Amino acid sequence: MDGKGKLHVMFFPFLGQGHLIPMSDMARAFIGRGVRATIVTTPLNVPTIRGTIGKSFDSDSDSDLEIVSMKFPCVEAGLPEGCENTESIPSPDFVPLFFKATTMLQTQLEQLILQHPPHCLIASSFYPWASQSAANFNIPRFVFHGTGVFALSASECLRLYQPHNNLSSDSDPFVIPHLPGNIQMTRMMLPDYAKADGETNITRLLLAIKESEATSLGVVVNSFYELEQAYAIYYEKLQGRRAWYIGPLSLCSQNQEKGKRGKEASVDEGDILKWLDSKKANTVVYVCFGSIANFGESQLREIARGLEDSGQQFIWVVRRSDREWLPEGFERRTEGRGVIIWGWAPQVLILDHQAVGAFVTHCGWNSTLEAVSAGVVMVTWPVSAEQFYNEKFVSEVLKIGVPVGVKKWARIVGDNVASEALVKALNRLMVGEEAEARRNRAHKLAQMARTAVECNGSSFCYLTDLIQHLRSIAHLPH
Repeated sequence: MDGKGKLHVMFFPFLGQGHLIPMSDMARAFIGRGVRATIVTTPLNVPTIRGTIGKSFDSDSDSDLEIVSMKFPCVEAGLPEGCENTESIPSPDFVPLFFKATTMLQTQLEQLILQHPPHCLIASSFYPWASQSAANFNIPRFVFHGTGVFALSASECLRLYQPHNNLSSDSDPFVIPHLPGNIQMTRMMLPDYAKADGETNITRLLLAIKESEATSLGVVVNSFYELEQAYAIYYEKLQGRRAWYIGPLSLCSQNQEKGKRGKEASVDEGDILKWLDSKKANTVVYVCFGSIANFGESQLREIARGLEDSGQQFIWVVRRSDREWLPEGFERRTEGRGVIIWGWAPQVLILDHQAVGAFVTHCGWNSTLEAVSAGVVMVTWPVSAEQFYNEKFVSEVLKIGVPVGVKKWARIVGDNVASEALVKALNRLMVGEEAEARRNRAHKLAQMARTAVECNGSSFCYLTDLIQHLRSIAHLPH
């Protein structure tokens, strides 16, 4: 199809850090195995992809990678100019308009498929219409969900069996039926769309995703088989679709480029590393809530108090730029034992440092997997999306996390947690035999993650199998 006899895969990530970064890592993994890759995005998101792919894959000098962009119809959809990714959505009210804008990309995608004909399209699950686009050109489409199969299986069980419908209150626990592991949840922890009565924009989107997955060739998962084995088996039975486990994709980053993934860090990498080098192993707590979660000033003050009262050393990433909410004298009192990074942090670089002993996280799947890969235990503080499922997976299945005690799913602004709860969770994670047992389990999982992506590891073999499968569909020599 492309005259070079090389397999050519087109990647179409959703326009949010949680998809842009792992799908850029994925393209990199394919290129490393002799495949040509084209990544489709919009102009504003090109720097994130370039930062993640790294200098060694500069498209001007490397014909195996091309980044092509299309215009994002923000104004046509009723969004402000320049609103091209989930981080730039001005308020939750604009989320439906953002999704509406993504449905208007189909014609442009099909033009790009014509101009850069691939043998296959790997597209984010949030573009259900991409299955039709691929079918129009008679090429296979694979789905990328951006989460693990535990969460996918849990949400599918809830959709099928509706165990949360006949409860007397939102705080009554129920077991997720048929899901291995006897996992208990409450209605309060479920996403609003999982409890919606009747049709809403999001339930329609979820149904379209489900239908497009059924017509796709399969699912590509950023996870490794050993991590979610029981759920991998269950998920494929549930979906009747093959899945390829090729992660953790963050391990595809070369060491010298760990700090460059995603956006430009708002702190000097060398300074952070120097500070961490001065600390003993497993003594620093890293606190970061991803690119979407937002906390009000009172919650940020509680976090500050909790970090101060815990006596632990910490690195805390705060997305806001204003500092008025900081408790008076906080920075002075924690000088030397605490660092605040205002903005974007080189997360993989920090988590991989031996000084980091715990991670306070919103349980986004990328962050969860990066912590697993680094062997770091977690204080789980879920906010939205599928994060409450991930919390259950980390704390109850893997047993490498301690919940801070969040009870309620929220779309953007997290549930309120008192400083004492953070102190208590950090103590459980950092001190004593229980903490030691969790850390040992985390270290074993990190070793398994590294083995999975090495030659002949499970993820390595899944990727080999996927590439061979695509070559045979495209009638290319193996």
